[in-house]
Amino acid sequence: MAVRAEKKDANAALERVVSLGVFDRSRKVTKRQSHVEIPVIRSVSGCEIVMQEDPVFYKKKPDLFHALQGKIPDECIHLIPRGWFIMGEVIVVKIHPDLKPYEQHIGQALLDFYPRCCTVLADDGIFGPFREPARRIIAGNKTQTVHKENKVVFNLDASLVMFSPGNLRERIRMSRLGKGEHVVDMFAGIGYFTLPMAVHSRPRKITAIELNPNAYHFLCQNIRQNHVEEIVEPIYGDCAKVTPEGVADRVVMGMVQVTDQYLQTGISALRPGGILHYHQTIASRMYPAAAIKDVTEAAAALGCRAEILSCVLVKKYSPGVVHAVIDARIDRDF
Repeated sequence: MAVRAEKKDANAALERVVSLGVFDRSRKVTKRQSHVEIPVIRSVSGCEIVMQEDPVFYKKKPDLFHALQGKIPDECIHLIPRGWFIMGEVIVVKIHPDLKPYEQHIGQALLDFYPRCCTVLADDGIFGPFREPARRIIAGNKTQTVHKENKVVFNLDASLVMFSPGNLRERIRMSRLGKGEHVVDMFAGIGYFTLPMAVHSRPRKITAIELNPNAYHFLCQNIRQNHVEEIVEPIYGDCAKVTPEGVADRVVMGMVQVTDQYLQTGISALRPGGILHYHQTIASRMYPAAAIKDVTEAAAALGCRAEILSCVLVKKYSPGVVHAVIDARIDRDF
């Protein structure tokens, strides 16, 4: 079965199906003449349900265990990666330290599975104030690539800048917001949220601020590549120093972990009644209360009132920790 939706409503319908946990990931979303069919594992109230005549199934996930038999000692087989993600032509995979002597075999096996890809990077984590990835080439030799999603083009170097596939749903959500507004995107990166908003919602202006020189380079390139120069103004600098005050209808704070240190700056950028999107990592047991407290206390310290509009769970960040977004309307507390 599948949810039938008009093409203009496809993104919203897909987001709802995914958020309800009923999306059938074994089948592809199918485009028909005037509509799309979104595969589901059970019916969804309020949606038109159809039985698919010609469902299109994804190929079975590559069997890395089978491909590496005889190349990796039997006692290490259980350490073989169970997942990886693809950015353009680059595959990124986390590899257990005990498998480092065999990582070239892993890299070559992944390239064999995905002929359109040209490089495999081993991901050793995120480090430093710029939250830069530590990644090593284990197969291939090209790290610059072009990643396309939701009609947005992202140029990037996968060895230098972050791109989280787990944030796709949030990027789609943001692509529907900001029409006609002045948006300030703090920690803009390569344009993770700026570009979907500029391409789809067409705000009046987006002020996109980024301090990491590598990310800023690709931000400027991506603004040109997506033909949104008339909308997006990139600013190279520290958000604490260059964020404008009192101009924004909407502020996006897309960093995590240290974002609370910039909350008053983000709130000060808003006009009265403006909307704040505050990203943060918090302990699962404290979701969403801890992040809500961050926003309300920062607003109160500035003589403002925060009306919490929604709490969005983006993804699991690490064991016992989640990445969340708090949407709040900020007004003067007269």
